[in-house]
Amino acid sequence: MEELKPNIENLYFKAFRAVDDRAACMKFIEGHTHVLEIFGITQITSAKIDWVLNPDVYVIIVSAEKDGKALAGGRIHQANRKNPLPLEGAVGNMDDRIYKMVEDRTDGGTGEFCGLWNSWEIAGLGIGSMQLSIASVAFAGLINLDTLFGLCAPATYRNSIRGGFRVINEIGINGKFYYPKEDLTATAILIDDVKNLPLTYDEVKKEIMNLRENPITTHQMIAKTGETINMHYDLTLNL
Repeated sequence: MEELKPNIENLYFKAFRAVDDRAACMKFIEGHTHVLEIFGITQITSAKIDWVLNPDVYVIIVSAEKDGKALAGGRIHQANRKNPLPLEGAVGNMDDRIYKMVEDRTDGGTGEFCGLWNSWEIAGLGIGSMQLSIASVAFAGLINLDTLFGLCAPATYRNSIRGGFRVINEIGINGKFYYPKEDLTATAILIDDVKNLPLTYDEVKKEIMNLRENPITTHQMIAKTGETINMHYDLTLNL
């Protein structure tokens, strides 16, 4: 018998520095690992867990109650010349030009949006990955990143473009790589101007800028299923 999805009335989006909350990191890892296992994906650089010790990794976690089970999540790794970005580990052996691209942008502030996932509980609501991407790009501006890399699967490509990323045609096969295994592809992407987001779709840009101006906020969204969900955001790192 198929398990019924819970009726979700609230979603809490919380940002934190990985080294500041080990318990929340473990919730993220558990949820991300489970989703990857469902799809039979085990060899993926953003799923390695050494990031929990990196002070330049930031996590956004989504739950249905404060400090509850992780239902979705994403991370931003800030480049620091000590810890390679997951993108570098993923495609560097296929095209070493990625290393110079990251190096050239590190002094100005660059990083990678990675590890994006959402669980079956919120899949199909139409708010999971897109709202998490919006929150993450907003947060990238709050920590003063100038540029933001990514490596997206075909399923998230459209939302990545809506969010202001461009394909990095300079590497791979017009930005594409056979990753994480030979029968799957991933596309290297980049936001060249995190502050102003010139390529971001207008309606998405408006949401991102609103979150930057109001990093603690609540608003309602109508899910694809028709239910109203209260979206609570705290992107402040409790600073």
